[in-house]
Amino acid sequence: MDSTRGICAGWTKLLRAFRAGESGRHRCPTVGKLARMCSHYQGIKEAEKYRKVFGAEPPPELSKWDLWPGYVGSFIRRHTHADVGDEAVPSAEALTGLFGLVPHWSQDTKITRSTYNARSETAAEKPSFREAWKRGQRCVIPAEAIFEPDWRSGKAVPARIARADGEPMGIAGLWSTWKSPKGEFVFSYTMLTINADAHELMKKFHKPTDEKRMVVILPESRYSEWLETKVGGEGEFLVPYPAELLKAESSAVNASILT
Repeated sequence: MDSTRGICAGWTKLLRAFRAGESGRHRCPTVGKLARMCSHYQGIKEAEKYRKVFGAEPPPELSKWDLWPGYVGSFIRRHTHADVGDEAVPSAEALTGLFGLVPHWSQDTKITRSTYNARSETAAEKPSFREAWKRGQRCVIPAEAIFEPDWRSGKAVPARIARADGEPMGIAGLWSTWKSPKGEFVFSYTMLTINADAHELMKKFHKPTDEKRMVVILPESRYSEWLETKVGGEGEFLVPYPAELLKAESSAVNASILT
């Protein structure tokens, strides 16, 4: 059963339990421990902005602003009843879930520490992501900004990356549902990534010897298309967001990285 009503029956209780335990079980990792890709981002705090930009009613409880793997954040997916022909049913719905995809076969949610990003080139084959990919379980992840490690000072310093116009980002992702040993259903999600070796901004991050990667930031006008496209049509969306439409700041240099 994958109706929102059925899954959410035990989700509220479980959600509170996760939130209560975040400060202990899921401590904020250092940049050095999770510097491979985007492991830290900021969600949307204002419900009205959520509605205006993403065209979806935000979850009753908006997630934390600063989000790390294993934390509870929000994502937007195509409504499970969007095809019934009822105008009262919205085309998309916003849900809360764990940042880091939990596949159905996982024994627990610790896997979120390594499934917060999915390489788009291999997601269709990787055990953690292939089911969500092949089922077309795509989502849009609302974010004010993402963080990547800036190594220009010789140490990993978080750099905050946001849209240059100040508007929120819609990051392409995959979502899944996991049944806990107690029989409770848990939503989770991951951010899709692509190569960024040639990207004028994102190639500046991570260690010089590392492959440059970036999350897939969708054009605002294509959020619905991303959710509705058929399996096999994802490729046209998996392209770098223009560098000139992004801005980055790092305390390592106390200045814009674009300069």
